[in-house]
Amino acid sequence: MSSSYEIRLCQNPSCGLRYPIKSDHEFGLRCPLCLSDTYLVTTRSLEVENNYSPSKPPQKIEVLIDNIRSAWNVGAIFRTADAMFVSRIHLCGITTTPDNPTVNKTALGASSSVVWTYSRNAVETARQLKSEGFHLLALEQTNQSVSVFSELPEVKYPILIIVGNEVTGVDPDLLSLSDQIIDIPMLGKKRSLNVEVAFGIAISALRYYHNQLSG
Repeated sequence: MSSSYEIRLCQNPSCGLRYPIKSDHEFGLRCPLCLSDTYLVTTRSLEVENNYSPSKPPQKIEVLIDNIRSAWNVGAIFRTADAMFVSRIHLCGITTTPDNPTVNKTALGASSSVVWTYSRNAVETARQLKSEGFHLLALEQTNQSVSVFSELPEVKYPILIIVGNEVTGVDPDLLSLSDQIIDIPMLGKKRSLNVEVAFGIAISALRYYHNQLSG
């Protein structure tokens, strides 16, 4: 299944906007900035479904999201989780659930493809999952954290990645429960990344850098 897009160029010399638009978009042929006529540069067909198939099933990873305020961040995490073959997402505290339309819009359908649960207390959820054999990895910068790009010899599967609040980070009791704390080295002046971006880097490192997914 695919979608057809057009690349159009505004004919107004003082504008010159070049932009993509669906071939059957209701806006028509007018420039969205200055409303001048546009002309077709080229067309493009995008595949909607992913045909990639790994040579072996990826190791089991689940994610615990604790007190993430932004529905956009939650939806983006769902989309990344689907791409990285996350088995389940545990939403905790004030984290917005897929019942919120903004989560679904940002997730682009991933909130339906990734199983999720909700609980009010992340510590209780993490403790239960640890008793079931999950290796807890908290994504946070602390004096004890190690780079996700370094050797992680203690990591055992299944893994539970713990992601905390955008401002206050991971709950201290969740850090205490964790088997290991991982971080992402920062080279600039800022000491942290957007939570969804950080999650995406961390899980990608686990899947690919540590060679847990091949094919």
